[in-house]
Amino acid sequence: MIELGKVQNLEVFKITDFGIYVGENKEERVLLPKKQVPEGTKLGDKLDVFIYKDSSDRLIATTSIPYISLGQVGRLTIKEVTKIGAFADWGLEKDLFIPFREQTCAVKEGSSYLVALYIDKSERLAGTMRVYNYMQTTDIYKDGDEVAGTIYEIKDLGAFVAVDNKYFGLIPKKEVHSNIKVGDVIKSRVTKLRPDGKLDLSAVKPAYRQMSDDVEKIMSILEGMGGRLPYNDKVSAEIIDRDFGMSKSAFKRAVGRLYKERKVIINPDSIEIIK
Repeated sequence: MIELGKVQNLEVFKITDFGIYVGENKEERVLLPKKQVPEGTKLGDKLDVFIYKDSSDRLIATTSIPYISLGQVGRLTIKEVTKIGAFADWGLEKDLFIPFREQTCAVKEGSSYLVALYIDKSERLAGTMRVYNYMQTTDIYKDGDEVAGTIYEIKDLGAFVAVDNKYFGLIPKKEVHSNIKVGDVIKSRVTKLRPDGKLDLSAVKPAYRQMSDDVEKIMSILEGMGGRLPYNDKVSAEIIDRDFGMSKSAFKRAVGRLYKERKVIINPDSIEIIK
């Protein structure tokens, strides 16, 4: 059976001037256009081809293998955003359509997001960023392991992360700062491997390591601002989240360490590097 959206190993049954027909038997065949036919191909040969639809909605084969097949998930780059949806590069000449209703955020051209391939109601291949149901459970991680994955949705519960782009993961809402967005590849730490095989994650590192990173970030921003920030350690949590991507408590700890090490001075209306 020739299956839409999948890579199949099919036999060559007919050769014409405009291509060859491949299939599992003589009755069920699909065209592989001439420009896609490997040199030297003959009757009886078997080829790995991907099955999709042409502009007339007819099944057609290609020897170009896309980045994802039916039911698979992968990071795809947006090539164009239109009034009807977005189009992503998935390795074929015809870009993959992602309808607005299948997007979990407003996508941007040139940015990459996690996308799954599915068949829509009109029996055409399309992409969806709603990949939760495509995620897998796991038992290969333990508490404390550092992992990497792609954020595919942000909701009231927190940020949903595809660990290794395939396993269920969740960062709690309290750790989701404004600089975290859908499509980001993020490193996190496993806080719990749940009985159902899903992972609870923390976006922060162990306290002693996170403190060092926060100190470096604040110093880097201070240096970029000419050695002075126009607010003190009582600045609002919203501004800290916006400018530093960290919690207010983490900001105060890092500034306090810089102050104790005599690297900064805290004024009523500013924080400055001690020269």
